[in-house]
Amino acid sequence: MIARIYQPARNAMTSGTAKTKDWVLEYTSAEAKDVDPLMGWTSSGDTQSQVKIRFSTKQAALDYAKEHKIDAQVSEPHKRKPNIRAGGYGENFATNRKAVWTH
Repeated sequence: MIARIYQPARNAMTSGTAKTKDWVLEYTSAEAKDVDPLMGWTSSGDTQSQVKIRFSTKQAALDYAKEHKIDAQVSEPHKRKPNIRAGGYGENFATNRKAVWTH
C-alpha cells in the first residue's frame, strides 16, 4: 500500500496558516470508486483511503511509515513569503491616516 507524506497548503479562503505546520500521512486509493445507481453517492470498499495521520515533523512520519512497512512518497511543500502588513487590519480604521481611505 502506498501512502503520501505532505505538509498541507494554506486554505485559499483565509490568510491564516492554521493546520499547515503538521505533516500528514495519507493513503492513496487502492481501488476505483463506484457510483451508487440509486442515490448517486460515490463509494469505495477501500477504507484505508479515509485514514489521515498527523505528525509534528516529517521525520516522525517517515519513521512511522518505516516501522509499519508502508511505502511512502514525500511531497515537499512550496514555501511562500508571508503577506503581513505593518499596521495589519487595524490600519484601515486608524485616526492618524495620511490619505483618505475609500473603496
